[in-house]
Amino acid sequence: MKKRLLTATALLASLALAGCGLGPATVDDEGGEGRVIKIAGTWNQTHPVAASLDNVLKPEIEEKTNGALTLDVYHSGTLGNEADLWDAVRNGTIEMAVVGTPMNQEFPTMLISDWPWLYRDVEHAKATWTGDVADDLSAQFHEKFPETQILSWGPNSARTFSSSKQLTSPADFAGQKFRMPNNPIHLGLAADLGASAQVIPLGELFSALETGVVDGQDNGMVTIVSEGLYEVQQYVYETNHIVATMEIVANQAFLDSLTEEQLKIVQDAAKKATEQAWDNYIASIAKDRQTLIDNGLTVTPLTDADRAVLVEKTKPTVDKLYADNDWAKELVTKIENVK
Repeated sequence: MKKRLLTATALLASLALAGCGLGPATVDDEGGEGRVIKIAGTWNQTHPVAASLDNVLKPEIEEKTNGALTLDVYHSGTLGNEADLWDAVRNGTIEMAVVGTPMNQEFPTMLISDWPWLYRDVEHAKATWTGDVADDLSAQFHEKFPETQILSWGPNSARTFSSSKQLTSPADFAGQKFRMPNNPIHLGLAADLGASAQVIPLGELFSALETGVVDGQDNGMVTIVSEGLYEVQQYVYETNHIVATMEIVANQAFLDSLTEEQLKIVQDAAKKATEQAWDNYIASIAKDRQTLIDNGLTVTPLTDADRAVLVEKTKPTVDKLYADNDWAKELVTKIENVK
C-alpha cells in the first residue's frame, strides 16, 4: 500500500520556502552555475503538466540561456499546497508556480476554469486554453494581480468522480461523502447531486480516502493514477463534468529582472511546456482508463442519457454562476464558439 507522509507537510513547506529567500540568486560573474529559478507544484511528477516542467520547461530555459538560468523543479507539494504556492509566487518567495484556481474568490473570472459542462471534448478545451481566450484572460489576470503573470495554461484533467462505494449512475451520488476542492462550483455540484462535500488538500487526499474520512473525490483519471488513488477506490464514473486547467504563474518582479531575450525564452518555454502537456494528457486518457481497469476498478463511461440527468441535477449551481457573474455569459459563449 502506498504511504503518504502528511503530518509534517506544513513544517516542511515553511522550512523549504524560508530557505528560498526573496528572489533568485545572481549570476556568477566567473561563469558559475547561473541564476537558480524555483518552480513548484502540487502534482506528482508523472502528471502531464508536472512532467512538462522537467521535460520541456527546464531544458528549454537552461539550454537557450546557455545556463544563465537554471530551474529547480519541486513536485508533489514539497513547497506547500496550492494556496501556499500562490502566496509564495505573489510575494516573490519563489519565482514560478503551477496552480489551479486558489485565487478565484479574489478574481471570480477564474471560475471559468472549473465551469461545468463547458466543452465539447478535451480537444476543444486545448484549443481554448492555447488560443486567444487564454491570452485575453491572462491579460485580465495581470490587471487584477500586477505582481504576477500567467505564462500559460495547461490541463489539470477532465474531472471524473471516484468512490469506494458503488458509483455507476446518477442515483449513486446520494449520501456519499466526497472530497472537493475549495471552490464553490465543486461544492455546489456535490450538493446538487445529493452528496456531501469536504475540503481536503490534494496532499492529504490519499489518507482521507484510505481512512474513510470521505468515500470518494473528483479528479481526472490521470490524477487517480499519478496519486495512487486507485489503491483506495473501487469505482470511477467517467463524467468529465469539468475540464480544469492549471496555470504556470510567475512573479512579475522576477520577470522584470530578466533581460529581454531571457524573458522571451521563459515565456516561449512556458507555452511550449503546456502545449506539450495538453497533447500528452489527451494521449494518456485511454491508457489511464485501462490502468484503472487493470487494477480492478469499475470504470463506467457516461452515457448521453446520464449526462442529461447530471446536467439537469446540477442546474442550480450553473444558474447561480450565471446570476452571480455578469461576465459569464459572454465568456462562455466565446469559449463555446472556439473551433
